[in-house]
Amino acid sequence: MQTVSSYGVEIRKQNIPIRQTLEIYRQAVSYLTEIYEQVWAELKMIPEAKKRFNAAEHLIHTTKKNHAHFDFDIRFPKMPSYLRRAAIQHALGSVSSYESRMEQWEAAGELSGKPNFTCENHAMPVFYRDVMYREGTEGKDEAYLKLYDGHDWRWFRVCLSHTDMEYLRRNWYGKKASAPALEKRHHKYFLRFSYIEEVTLTQTPVKGQIICSVDLGINTDAVCTIMRADGTVLGRKFIDFPSEKDRMYRTLGRIRRFQREHGSAQAGERWAYTRRLNIELSRKIAGAVAEYAWENHADVIVFEYLEMNGKISGSKRQKLQLWRKRDIQKRCEHQAHRKGMRISRICAWNTSRLAYDGSGIVLRDWRNHSLCAFQTGKRYNCDLSASYNIGARYFIRELLKPLPATERSLLEAKVPAVKRRTSCVYADLRELSSEMGLLMAA
Repeated sequence: MQTVSSYGVEIRKQNIPIRQTLEIYRQAVSYLTEIYEQVWAELKMIPEAKKRFNAAEHLIHTTKKNHAHFDFDIRFPKMPSYLRRAAIQHALGSVSSYESRMEQWEAAGELSGKPNFTCENHAMPVFYRDVMYREGTEGKDEAYLKLYDGHDWRWFRVCLSHTDMEYLRRNWYGKKASAPALEKRHHKYFLRFSYIEEVTLTQTPVKGQIICSVDLGINTDAVCTIMRADGTVLGRKFIDFPSEKDRMYRTLGRIRRFQREHGSAQAGERWAYTRRLNIELSRKIAGAVAEYAWENHADVIVFEYLEMNGKISGSKRQKLQLWRKRDIQKRCEHQAHRKGMRISRICAWNTSRLAYDGSGIVLRDWRNHSLCAFQTGKRYNCDLSASYNIGARYFIRELLKPLPATERSLLEAKVPAVKRRTSCVYADLRELSSEMGLLMAA
């Protein structure tokens, strides 16, 4: 399979006309969007995307064999051809999207929610290699971009962040990057490079697999368990970043005090800083999970399928709203695929509610919510127990799924608990593994 990774390199402050280039590109996209909306009835009759694109370009660009119907070349003289085609593609996509939404709205017969057609856009240009982007001298933190200075398109030397370039040299040396796209974040400009890798995911049979089952939480960021198909636990790890969370909670306290005095309308920048801290925390958690699984030669990383619908209430409402569970899983999935590991998800029902030893429902400690008491009186870490159950449910599903109906029925008769997946625990996997061993021996 192919994996696509990207990294943004900051453009250092200097006297280059990036803003003028961005403005004229967006003006071109707006102008083209307005044109193609007028002639969409003709363009939509062309089914093939490539032919439709060529017809759209012939409408606005004059050549020796073609006379344009619109004055695009006069309004935007000497615009590089690759940039012009990127603007055409963006405009066609905007008009096509609007027309599709309009057709769906008319078919539904609704009176409200009519789609609005707007020519305003936030398009960002792509600097295609050789014609708009050239690499600088090897080992130097520089590049050359073709920019619009208000009168003409000229080449400008730009300085790039040294730390960002060192990261690319260290981790992506020898791998060809795609054409960089301009990006603006936090009042700064970046060149985002993309890298495509061909990776082969592990094909290890289920009985020979080693998995890393992960329980994502709020008190402890993640609890990982390395497990084999017979239930043997090879390793456990508690992943937590208390200093990062403490920093974020301090900023939340400052926002709370600020809003009491000045209102919520002026707290936008403070909330933006808090969101960046939260995003950085999710990056660190995902990286730590993927690294631990890789160190222990795991074939699969198993997560819960976490879905929280409806209104969130209670004392931990804000923590739950800031919990970036899906983002952590998405980032971890990308890093795992780059290393050849697979990702799987299981149903999250009762993983934390049931004890891993099969003794039944646990009782949470009201002083420390990460601890619980089993029905036998045993005190244990609730998140660690849940990670055992997550790994067990994965193996129970994968072991039973390929079996013939007769063998599966025989095993379910001997281990009735595996019939209902939402109540399976670690003890059921151990019992199922034992019964499968006896069946194979017979």
